[in-house]
Parts: sequence; structure tokens; C-alpha cells
Amino acid sequence: MRTGVKEVSPSQQLLEQYTPGESFFFATHNHTLLTEGCALRVLTNGEVRDWKELAEQATEILHIQEQSTGKPCILVGAVPFDCNDPVQLYIPSSFKQAEGLTLTSETPQHELNISDYTATPVPEPEVYQKGVARLLEHIRQGRVNKAVLARSLHLVSDQPVDARILLHQLAAQNTSGYTFAVPIETKRTSPANDEHEALRIESGTTLLGASPELLVSKKGLEVISSPLAGSIPRSDDPEEDRKRAAGLMESVKDLHEHAFVTRAVAEALRPYCKHLEVPDKPSLVATETMWHLATTIRGELLSPDTSSLELAYALHPTPAICGTPTDEARELIKELEGFDRGYYSGTVGWCNADGDGEWAVTIRCAEVGKRYIRLYAGAGIVEGSRPEDELRETSAKMGTFLKAIGFKNETETMVNKEGV
Repeated sequence: MRTGVKEVSPSQQLLEQYTPGESFFFATHNHTLLTEGCALRVLTNGEVRDWKELAEQATEILHIQEQSTGKPCILVGAVPFDCNDPVQLYIPSSFKQAEGLTLTSETPQHELNISDYTATPVPEPEVYQKGVARLLEHIRQGRVNKAVLARSLHLVSDQPVDARILLHQLAAQNTSGYTFAVPIETKRTSPANDEHEALRIESGTTLLGASPELLVSKKGLEVISSPLAGSIPRSDDPEEDRKRAAGLMESVKDLHEHAFVTRAVAEALRPYCKHLEVPDKPSLVATETMWHLATTIRGELLSPDTSSLELAYALHPTPAICGTPTDEARELIKELEGFDRGYYSGTVGWCNADGDGEWAVTIRCAEVGKRYIRLYAGAGIVEGSRPEDELRETSAKMGTFLKAIGFKNETETMVNKEGV
């Protein structure tokens, strides 16, 4: 071996073997997974409404597949925000695993040029702020305690979009989070005069993201969930950045919002657990552009047969990406957002025949097609929220993703030009 030349880590080798449209890629700080092909589609649409039944069915299929093939099998895929929409869960033809994602050599980089894209915010920034104001009226009237209102940005290019390069760039920026790429089929119908919605039925779409939030992980009897709620944009000035972090930890509005989420996650997990540890106070989690309030909840399961998929469905959607009460918040989201979330704010991950697995919340993500990128960001609205602040928060979250995929020098121009 030549001195001075670093070997490529096993996890980076998996990243380099990723093929858009064929591979499922999921990497965390302690585990990297790459799958190829599809041996068996477990469920493609809403044939099952009882998600406990779905999880049991998936586990049974995994056991049968392992017995017939004589080798370990896993289930991978993505679940949309609306559980009545089609899901993408399947058993891959093969899979490889490695330790947590470690990049020991340079990954392919490519700086994206905003002039190559037509950018359309949906809804427009002023419409989004009006939606927040309307939502605050519903909160004051007692219809909901909290709801998450999201925005999307559609980027359309005449040039092909390389999902592989985008994944490499996301991975380089997100070695401590949950980086994923999932082949998805978008089968929703849409108005013929809406070219951006029409793009959703294109084949060969990839759900690509770098989420900071764990929905749930399960290993043996151990279960962990780490919800995020309450955020503030970071500052380039170190002193101001420290002040913002300290202010977030003392913010009545953000602590109030975070408490809704923590309580709901704990209540959803408690029936499955012998013991559950819920910290009294949240901690801070930092991304490149955001500070978040986070609480890591740990529990011991009553039964090792409980699968991570069943736990994911018990939790989904959490108030962190929907609201509370859940049904009322979901209805207001449909009424006020003005677009279909698809897999944004759903969950993505994997599960094996023992039920062990990891599922991340599908945020800081985009749908990537042959010539388009469609990204999303949301903000939790509670009493005390202000429309201009929520617009600023969604802008910062979009900026995180835009910078990560390669708009490094033109992000501010894009944000200012489009009002994002």
C-alpha cells in the first residue's frame, strides 16, 4: 500500500456504489446501508389501513423470504405524510452494510448554477404568511394547539439532474445525521396545466435527503426516539450564534411547541414499553444553518417481537411535522398549504426480520427527477408564532438543503430573488 494514500472506508465504498433508480441508501453516524434491486414489493398502496397488521404482515413476509432464500432479508422504503397515500416498502434483491458513514477521500462535487434553473415557490411567500395568520386564528379559536405549515420550492432545469452527485454532496455535509436516497414511484394525478405537479408522475424519481431527526430506532428491547421541535436560524457571528442558541433554550413559545411533541411521542411509545425515560428538558442540536430543540426518549420494550415498523406507524405523524390534535391539524394542513406533501414529512428507513431497524423523519429532503428538484420546509405554528418569523425559519431550512446540494455561492441570491 502506498504511504500517504488513505484507503476508502467501507461506508464510503457503499456510497460510491449507489445507483439512482436501483439503489436504496441510508446512512447514520453508526450504520450505513445500501440495497440493490427489488425482490418483493410488500405494499404499494393503501390496501391495509391497520398499520399493526401491515407491520405483522411485513415481518411474516421477511421470515418466509429468509426461509426460501436461506439468507438474511430486510425491508426498506418510504412512507408518505398521508398514510392513505401509496407507500414504497419492499424487500431488496441484495444489501450491504458498513459502520457509520465516514468519508476518507474526496467525494464528487459539483457547484450548481441558479441560472440553469427556473425557481417557483409554492405557495408564494406572501401567501404562506397569510396561511400562517389564518392558522393562528384557528389556534386562538381552540381548534388546534399546534399545526405545521410547510412550503415547497420547484427547481426546473433544461439539463439532467444527477441524483448521485447530489447524494454525495449531502453525505459530505451530513455525516452525523440521516442521509438517504430512495427510488419512488409517484402515481398521483394532477392538473394538466400545472407543470410542476405533473412532474410528480414521472418515473425514475428519487427521494433524497439529509434529515437531522430520528423518528424511531429499535434493537432488541431498546427503543429510541429523538423528536425535534422549536428552531431558530444560526448566525455567522459566533457571539450572536451563542445568543440565539441560549435564547432558544429559554423561549416560552419554542419550549411550549417542543413539549407538545415530546408528550405525544412518549404517549405513543408508552403502551409498548416496560420503562420509558423522558428527559425533563430538551437539549440543543445544531445543523449548518439551524439550532433545534431535541429530546432523546429511551425505552425498554415489553416484547422483542414489536417491530420498528410498527413503532414508526404508532408515532407517525408526530406533532413535530403535523400538529396536535393530529386529525384536526392534518385537515388544516390540507386546507392551507396548497400542495401535496407526498413523502415530505413522512418516514424513511429499514427493518429486518427481528423487527430491528431505524426510521428517520423525512425532512430536509427533495424529490429529484430527470430535470427537476422539488424541496420542502415547514415550521411549527403555535400561539405566539409570527408569520414573518415562520417564513424566515422555512427560508433557513431551505437554505440548508440548497447549500448542501451545491448552490453554495448563489443560495442568498436565490433566496432573495424568490423570496424564499
